[in-house]
Amino acid sequence: MSNPRRYTLSLSCPDRVGIVAAVSAFLAQHKGWITEANHHADAEAGRFFMRQEILADSLPFGIEALRDKFAPIAAEFQMDWRISDSARKKRVVILVSKQEHCLYDLLARWQADELNIEIPCVISNHETFRGFVEWHGIPFHHVPVTAENKPAAYAKVADLFREAEGDVMVLARYMQILSPELCDDYPGQIINIHHSFLPSFVGAKPYHQPYTKGVKLIGATCHYVTSELDQGPIIEQDVIRVDHSDAPDDLVRYGKDIEKAVLARGLRYHLEDRVLVHGNKTVVFR
Repeated sequence: MSNPRRYTLSLSCPDRVGIVAAVSAFLAQHKGWITEANHHADAEAGRFFMRQEILADSLPFGIEALRDKFAPIAAEFQMDWRISDSARKKRVVILVSKQEHCLYDLLARWQADELNIEIPCVISNHETFRGFVEWHGIPFHHVPVTAENKPAAYAKVADLFREAEGDVMVLARYMQILSPELCDDYPGQIINIHHSFLPSFVGAKPYHQPYTKGVKLIGATCHYVTSELDQGPIIEQDVIRVDHSDAPDDLVRYGKDIEKAVLARGLRYHLEDRVLVHGNKTVVFR
């Protein structure tokens, strides 16, 4: 049985009395049936965060009218807000290099309808996965990246993303550093999986770094990409325990399982509008 169509309202604004009352009264006035409601007040930042799911067929109008009618309330409370429609699948453009595990996992979840998405294309700086991707009926674009052609390469990536009408770009172990221009053009639309428990062990070889330090936990981090390497707002993390008997190759093997799960969870939270960003922090309504 398919899930009923829902509209999701997510917002943040300066905290004050009356926000929940105003939103609830607006929805009740139009017979909106709330199926899920989440709130959080950040006392230190003085900011309020909200996410509401509403049954689409409980309202007497469509999503554009809903947006128009809600806009005055949003203006009154100085809200950063959006309303999304579960009937519209978000378009996910995947970037990958030579590591296969995250790509395989995302395509498996897509095929099993675990992720309510469309994948208009996969972009890679290597030809490694062309056959595998095209076997799934997905266009594959090879965009080589060298020290000499980086500006042109990332301009091509941006062109492909626009042509695909992408909503989100997922770096599924894409082992290149995106240009600051590309990061700045798509804030909150580029998601990376980093193979360490950030903010520890940024950059290259994040399994070999903890090995030399003798750590007892390793992890993975799903985060939004910014122009500062591995410093974007964190969406999801997880860890696994290791000990003195584990070699670097063992850490890599354990880590691949965590990476797949953390990326899938983080992407799902983003797709379902469960992630609200404020500065370099996130509120995630799981």
